[in-house]
Amino acid sequence: MTVETDVAGHYTEGTLERRILAALRQSGKDPNRLEPEDLAPVDEFHHGGRAATAAFAPRLDLRPGMQLLEIGAGIGGPARYFARHHGCQVTGIDLTEEFVAVARALTSRLGMDGQVRFEQGSALAMPFAAASFDVATLLHVGMNIADKARLFSEVRRVLKPGARFGIYDQMREAAGDLAFPVPWATDLGTSFVETAATYKRLLAEAGFEIVWERSCRDDALASFNRQTQAQPRSGAPPSLGGHVTMGARAAEKVANHRSNTERGLLAPNEIVARLSGTP
Repeated sequence: MTVETDVAGHYTEGTLERRILAALRQSGKDPNRLEPEDLAPVDEFHHGGRAATAAFAPRLDLRPGMQLLEIGAGIGGPARYFARHHGCQVTGIDLTEEFVAVARALTSRLGMDGQVRFEQGSALAMPFAAASFDVATLLHVGMNIADKARLFSEVRRVLKPGARFGIYDQMREAAGDLAFPVPWATDLGTSFVETAATYKRLLAEAGFEIVWERSCRDDALASFNRQTQAQPRSGAPPSLGGHVTMGARAAEKVANHRSNTERGLLAPNEIVARLSGTP
């Protein structure tokens, strides 16, 4: 067993597409007449979901026709958002075969196959030619990758000179033992959180210049509070939400994630880097 096998196993459930379609029906949606916004509660598997994607997108200087690479694309929510709202041609890659299959199926249901495609593979050895993309994104993925130096080197390889690389990851903000499981890992064996300083150092070593950065800790704490206030008296989650994608132990994963954030150990951070060179 390799770490990548363990990571993919953490995310693999086996019936994800069927559960998403059932949740859509329960929430009053027709799976055969979907709009991308219908899927937003379930297909944006990072802290803050669709709102975080929309807020981050302007930092990427996106333009229609750009070739965008979504690394760790999950079931495709951000990829479809960048295609629909910014006119990009998007390629998503993900380690988990089930995620790729579901991403393709949902994209087909939305009639977006001509704008978005998905490949199964490792971010450390991507099946793309050098200088293929105008921009790349990494949204809550780096926590599952130990060798970030190799990751950033591989991202540099597939990006064109002058391209932007947008990162939105959970990052270490203080020392201390993390509570597990969390949404991205069952235990320390597949969790590789690092500080923003480490990200920036490794990006610089790979040939990137930092053009934007911020800790989103306050945003994360506010979002946890909003979730608590919106929780129904029954305590049951809504039909459609991140718990569908997280599968078993979703409530425990979220509770531990919240605890780690409130204790000041972790927080989502944004970093936008620009690859050296002239486009």
